[in-house]
Amino acid sequence: MTPFQYSRAADTAEALRLGSGDASTYLGGGTNIVDLMRETVTRPDRLVDVSGLSCAIEETGDGGLLIGAGVRNTALAEHQALRCRYPMLSRAILSGASAQIRNMATVGGNLLQRTRCTYFYDTDGSRCNKRAPGSGCDAIGGFNRNHAILGASSACVATHPSDMCVALAALDATVLLQGAANTRTLPFTDLHSLPGDHPEIETVLQPGELITAIALPPLPFAAQSTYRKVRDRSSYAFALVSVAAALYLEDGQIRDVRIALGGVAHKPWRAYKAEALLRGVPASTRAFHDAAVAEMADARPLNDNGFKIDLTIRTLVAVLGDLAGATT
Repeated sequence: MTPFQYSRAADTAEALRLGSGDASTYLGGGTNIVDLMRETVTRPDRLVDVSGLSCAIEETGDGGLLIGAGVRNTALAEHQALRCRYPMLSRAILSGASAQIRNMATVGGNLLQRTRCTYFYDTDGSRCNKRAPGSGCDAIGGFNRNHAILGASSACVATHPSDMCVALAALDATVLLQGAANTRTLPFTDLHSLPGDHPEIETVLQPGELITAIALPPLPFAAQSTYRKVRDRSSYAFALVSVAAALYLEDGQIRDVRIALGGVAHKPWRAYKAEALLRGVPASTRAFHDAAVAEMADARPLNDNGFKIDLTIRTLVAVLGDLAGATT
């Protein structure tokens, strides 16, 4: 491991001051960044520990929740208000990792996870545009069973690994950011970038900018929501496909719906096409299937991951069907 400096920030102002250097990296629980440092994928000169900042979960005046970036994943998943009002998020977190990792990992760190692409981690023998811009992408012609089928590019076909982020995308969450000069908020779905020609740019964060909190809006029908993860084994594996969904029915009609997909794209994938087709129509297996097919119309599979198209369609139909049955 390359030598580095370590500083623990006493408050946000100190964190921003210490994190202003080009080679400084914020440290939450360390469950991802430490692995990357051990593998020499990333080599920060300074780690700025922000795990003691923004550690509260608070009710907001409009009936939503404000979740500090330093909240541990376990604490969030077990929070009573979250479990009752946003169960998809609790279930996503609990499916995301081992209990030991959830006890350490923070909300802010979870949002900024790097891809688990094998070629990204192989610093000795593989080309990776995300790790070394302009070098190429060996995953495209290599073993790509776990890789993206939506929103990829000729420069990168990696997927985003987070389960929590899929649920946050479905819930219309917003991200609170603090920079040296100003504070800003943005929709969670705008936080992560698709690869395009620059897969090394993974988010819209400015240099030194710090995630301070996530805001969940009031969404009453999110109480009728769930998260389903399809993976190779039932314990501690990343998603081949995952679905976060909430469904609001009235007299058999779909009045509103939220859907996001994981394991299929470089960022949590909000299924806007499927949502638009479902609103205002009777709930049925046919409607769910047609919406899922429309969402996957732009999928571009690689040599080893074409199965993800049908798997996504079947999983989405099953999840919506279960929610419709529970609502009825």
